[in-house]
Amino acid sequence: MKIAKLQGKIKLESGLHIGGGDDTMKIGGIDNQVIKDVNTDMPYIPGSSLKGKMRSLLEWDTGLVGFGDGNPFSPQYMNGSFPEEKVESAINLMKLFGASIVKKDEEVMEKRKFTLGITRINIGDCKIIEKENQKVSEAKYENVIDRQNGTAQHPRQTERVPAGVEFEYDIRLKIMEGDDEEALKALVRRGMELVENDYLGGNGSRGYGRVSFSNKTEWNE
Repeated sequence: MKIAKLQGKIKLESGLHIGGGDDTMKIGGIDNQVIKDVNTDMPYIPGSSLKGKMRSLLEWDTGLVGFGDGNPFSPQYMNGSFPEEKVESAINLMKLFGASIVKKDEEVMEKRKFTLGITRINIGDCKIIEKENQKVSEAKYENVIDRQNGTAQHPRQTERVPAGVEFEYDIRLKIMEGDDEEALKALVRRGMELVENDYLGGNGSRGYGRVSFSNKTEWNE
């Protein structure tokens, strides 16, 4: 086994909101806060958020979503009617992101004669790159428009990390014996491109969460 590393920066092209829990209710405070590091009180991007977004978009991109009934794709959906031309991409996706294996999965894997092993990708939490005099939080008002009279209703504040802020990302990729290394790396790159063309975090339909990655190809070992 070898481990390849892909590191770089995530730049926010628009405000980002990834929600965080808050155990206190503040009168006049922000309704929807962003997630913050408990030690530094600085926003960060959870690795699980980036990984989950990449996987979801890749399942759409490879045409696997319709087979999973809304669930993450797993071997049990590779039954007799599953298209042969999608087998290789499906196996690589599950190798990369993992799959929760149940008995139905084991039966299909045995029939198709493949194994998955450990999850290949590991995405660390993305820490903010601190800069002097940089604002890392803004409050944006959201509301609902009454369709009949055109007035705003139910105003609420959503906290965002503003455009221009950058985070560091660190992706680790395990390459096991028998893996197609270039195919797995290409899948990671495609996932990052899809995130750039879509959004990260919540409220994407309102323009939130547009990001760009500084490096998608230069791996280190």
